[in-house]
Amino acid sequence: MDKKRTRRLGNKYLIIIVLLAINFYSCKNNQNKTEQELKEKIAKVEEPKEVFEFGFKLNDYIVKRDTVKAGESFGKVLEQNKIGYPKIFYIAEETKKTYDIARYFQKGKPYTLLCAKDSLESPEAFIYQPTKEEYIVINFKDSIHAYRSRKPIKYVEKSITGIVTSSISETIDELGVSPVLTNKLADEIYAWTIDFNRLQKGDRFKVIYTDKYIDDTIYTGVHDVKAAYFEHNNEPFYAFRFQTDSVKGIVDYFSEEAKNLRRAFLKSPIQFGRISSRYNLKRRIAYYGYKVRPHKGTDFAAPIGTPIRATANGTVTESTRRGGNGKYVKIRHNATYETQYLHMSRRNVKVGQFVKQGDVIGYVGMTGNTGGPHVCYRFWKNGRQVDPFREKLPEAKPISDSLKVKYLDFIKPIKYQLDNIFFEPDPTDNIELETPVIKQAES
Repeated sequence: MDKKRTRRLGNKYLIIIVLLAINFYSCKNNQNKTEQELKEKIAKVEEPKEVFEFGFKLNDYIVKRDTVKAGESFGKVLEQNKIGYPKIFYIAEETKKTYDIARYFQKGKPYTLLCAKDSLESPEAFIYQPTKEEYIVINFKDSIHAYRSRKPIKYVEKSITGIVTSSISETIDELGVSPVLTNKLADEIYAWTIDFNRLQKGDRFKVIYTDKYIDDTIYTGVHDVKAAYFEHNNEPFYAFRFQTDSVKGIVDYFSEEAKNLRRAFLKSPIQFGRISSRYNLKRRIAYYGYKVRPHKGTDFAAPIGTPIRATANGTVTESTRRGGNGKYVKIRHNATYETQYLHMSRRNVKVGQFVKQGDVIGYVGMTGNTGGPHVCYRFWKNGRQVDPFREKLPEAKPISDSLKVKYLDFIKPIKYQLDNIFFEPDPTDNIELETPVIKQAES
């Protein structure tokens, strides 16, 4: 009996030992497998991804990035990075023909130094970015030379639809789109056909536009609007972008019938501001003992630095500073009309320059005789100053007969694309579904 019991116990222990051995080897195999997978993952993580920028493989360098500080010069930056002044002077002189970096080295602009991967970390290239798109490369490695280039630009076409509940700006903001699109719709495309201060709840719109990206990742905002449809008071307004003059680069927006949506002149030379003083030939001023002092302009109050826009296409005939006018610009639009913009803080155009409607020609200031920041907008018709708000101003030039056929063919596929963008349901509408009535069949 004892022998049988001993044999049974021995068998049990043997089974347990075998099971433990199997489990041990299994765990070891799993552990080895897990360790192998972990090593593979670490190897993958440790493999450096190749990074290219400015035409260089950045992995090959120690990359130092910074921005120009106040009072910092090009020479000072290079000196801080182990380049002596004789060489700095030579670099500045050699690169002047490409870009006078010593002169145009500006506070807040980014720069990148590419240094050798050695104990000295010697600078081999310097990249300066005057704009988000443009960059200047100064190469020190072999012979000192410089060149200008631009980052790759990508334009992505997008479309949105919206239903106005309060204002166009709030609606577009809720859609997560840049406010630049609001300005383009309200101030460029529909400025003369729709009063955006009087939109009604339920007005709706569709827009095809392009977003601009630098290096595929840096979003720089809405580039332009290809086409738009706005339904205001149940009346449709189409707008299609079309270039009418390739030499001067004039682009306008036209209806589906080739009618220009703009007039020859904008209502205001600034986008956001208020009229603080109107054209008034019988104006009396307390400061002058209530004597009549005619005011032959329209004042638009706005903060100093606010951009001032040309109200129509034309050629700059004056850009100077004189007496009570302060800094001003005068533009001749045609044989009939001229406009003038007074009290600027800074002018942005030169005599003889052709400007397009909406171009920034200067900035609001307080130069000359003025009690506060504003632009005095003056308007000439046949050499005589008049009130532009009382004039029946002409519409912008229609498309020429020779271009009209081309335009109508051009917009056909775009209009089809626009018409096939469907509005999202208005979430504010409470739609009640009718309960179906089932009629009993008469016996």
